[in-house]
Amino acid sequence: MEDIYILQIETATPVCAVALSKNGKTIATIDADEPNLHASHLTVFIDKLLADVQKSLADLAAVAVSMGPGSYTGLRIGVSTAKGLCYGLGIPLIGINTLDAMFNGLASEIKQPLQAIAMPMIDARRMEVYTAMYDQHGDKIADTTAQIIDAESFPNTTTEYMLFGSGADKFIPLFENQSNVHIQPEFKNSASFLSKLAFERYESQAFEDLVYFEPFYLKDFIATVAKKR
Repeated sequence: MEDIYILQIETATPVCAVALSKNGKTIATIDADEPNLHASHLTVFIDKLLADVQKSLADLAAVAVSMGPGSYTGLRIGVSTAKGLCYGLGIPLIGINTLDAMFNGLASEIKQPLQAIAMPMIDARRMEVYTAMYDQHGDKIADTTAQIIDAESFPNTTTEYMLFGSGADKFIPLFENQSNVHIQPEFKNSASFLSKLAFERYESQAFEDLVYFEPFYLKDFIATVAKKR
C-alpha cells in the first residue's frame, strides 16, 4: 500500500503547531506556545517540518486542519493556509473539530481508559469556554457549545468530570474542594492530536469543499477598541 502522508495544522489556541503523519502515525511535529506566532511562523514551521524528515510538499496526500472552535484569528490563518496548500497541490482538505482532536490527544497521553466524562475546554475569555462532553469510549455525549462555567456547573455527585485545555486551568481554584471534578493542568494543543482522526477521514474520503469550507468559529467575531492610556 502506498504510504499516506498528511500535513496537519493546529492554530485554534495560542499554540502554533504543525505535524506530519504517515498512515495515521505522527512522525514529526513542531509546537510553539508563544503569543502571536501564527501569522509569522506557520509557513516557516511547515517548511522546517518537511525538511527535517526529508519530505516535500509533493509527498503530501492531504492537509488536515484543526477547524475550531477557537481563536478567530488563529483559525482564519490556519484554515487559509491549509486551503492555499490544497489548491496549489491539488490535494484534499480534511477538517477536524478542535475539541475532538483534544480528546484524542488526552486519551493518547493518559494511555489508560478514562474513568470520567471528558470535557476539553478552549478559553473564550472570562469564565466562558468552548467545550463538549465525551464518554469514556470517546463518544460525544454533548455537542460543542460556548458555556459560562460557575460553581454550580457540575453537581457534586458520583459522576466524575475531567476538564482540560486552555480554558480549564482557570477553574482550578473554583473546584479545588469538589472531589468529582478533576482538572488536567497545563494541557497544550498539538497538531499531532489530529493524526489518527485525519487518517480515518482520509480513508473514508471525508473531505471538505475547498470553495465553501470555513472555520467553525462557534461565535461571531467582535472587534474591540483598545483603551487609551
